[in-house]
Amino acid sequence: MLIKWEVIKLLIGDIISKTAAEKGDKIAAVLDDKKVTYQDLEKQSNQLAHGLIDLGIKPADMVSIMLPNSIEFLTAYLGVIKSGATMVPLNISFKKAAVEYILNNSEAKIIISSKKFLPLIKDCDLDYLQKIILVDGEKSDDYLALSELADQQSTLPELKEIDQEYTAACLYTSGTTGQPKGAMLTHHNLIFDTQKTIEHLKVDDSDRYICVLPMFHAFAETVCMLMPLFLGAEIVIVDRFLPEKVLKTIQEENVTFFAGVPTMYSALLNVKNKDEYDLSHLNLCISGGAAMPQQTMEDFEKTFNVKILEGNGPTETSPVAYVNPVDGERKSGSVGLPIPETKVKIVDENDKELERGKIGEIVVQGEHVMKGYFKMPEATEKTLRGGWLHTGDLGKMDQDGYVYIVDRKKDMINVGGMNVYPREIEEQLYKHPKIREAAVVATKDELRGEIPKAVIVLKEGEKADEREIKKYCQQYFANYKVPKLVDFLDELPKNATGKIDKKSLSDL
Repeated sequence: MLIKWEVIKLLIGDIISKTAAEKGDKIAAVLDDKKVTYQDLEKQSNQLAHGLIDLGIKPADMVSIMLPNSIEFLTAYLGVIKSGATMVPLNISFKKAAVEYILNNSEAKIIISSKKFLPLIKDCDLDYLQKIILVDGEKSDDYLALSELADQQSTLPELKEIDQEYTAACLYTSGTTGQPKGAMLTHHNLIFDTQKTIEHLKVDDSDRYICVLPMFHAFAETVCMLMPLFLGAEIVIVDRFLPEKVLKTIQEENVTFFAGVPTMYSALLNVKNKDEYDLSHLNLCISGGAAMPQQTMEDFEKTFNVKILEGNGPTETSPVAYVNPVDGERKSGSVGLPIPETKVKIVDENDKELERGKIGEIVVQGEHVMKGYFKMPEATEKTLRGGWLHTGDLGKMDQDGYVYIVDRKKDMINVGGMNVYPREIEEQLYKHPKIREAAVVATKDELRGEIPKAVIVLKEGEKADEREIKKYCQQYFANYKVPKLVDFLDELPKNATGKIDKKSLSDL
């Protein structure tokens, strides 16, 4: 049953509390042998919210979370937002420089973390941090224990002074071209995106969601956390992505809904004994975060007998902007239709709208578009110019309004004045019977400025050389698109969200 809300008036905490009141003893989340009901999750997150307020946290103050996928992350996420503060998640793979920058840039006053990350946090030179709260520690002079806040009030704090336009979360982008930028997402941004994605995907409270995407990432927070929590569905948490463990969890927990990035689907396909797992309860998969190779999609659907809907959207759209429809036509290579009440168009370098089928930058307009970048007015103005979010994705729209992402603007390769889109070459490489993973990046060339380089991971037991790969590509592409260099690796480098790290490949 789809729960409906009067979206205009509610904050995220209000919706969670309404769901908890209705669902009571139903399991909200499970991780291995640990479970929490909606009633207990509500109580614990409310206690944390009151604890933060008692520590001096005021509306719009920043509170950071640095935790792996866990019930504690879920509790912290809700507790921070219910306190009226802004939640700032930290990528758990970040090193000192990135952690220090984000905590200082966000002016975070409190961080909720664990003993594992305490040495890293204490090694940072932090200008604003006042308190460290550990989910697995006893009270000391250096930090507070989360358990110390458990005797606080268990009712939802009244936040009369804030409204839906207050920033609920400040999510820092990956920062591949400079320092990370904090995308400020309001309560309304996140509520709108969650509700419209639920409508688009036609999911309900009977679904069982697996959350293996990192909880610090926008994709997981909206699709794997807020969606099921708004509906009153169950979240099956996996602390880290281990392909065999994921397949086992899907089978044993009767998971019906899986969301992942393309490299996760590829890894699941390459589990040796994958045919031994029963995934018959799984009825819908969502892929986002990066382009899904069509060969991987076809192989996964054939192997596991389940449909994958490809979608996408940047962090700045909370983050879902477009997804293929559940019942309507699913178009190969497309990230689908805009979710309800979202406008999308394709523009040229002067922001003039292009006709259908032409390639340009994808821009988005809707109530899920961020407020702006924290303390970065110039970047905000540039990205939101003309009232449209400029995604940085190059793409096109067909006559039916389906969106196709050709590539990232920054990934496009300029070969002697000719545009080369890496995704086009990658799609063909994935069809080669010996190739497991592939990425195409630009490398410098004195004569042509840039040339394409392919970096390839072969399937187990296969052998190939540069000549074979080039000859294969020559069958499908004009000469300027054929990779001039081919490197072979045992594994492609990936960031903590599972995306292929193209920047590091360019530097090889």
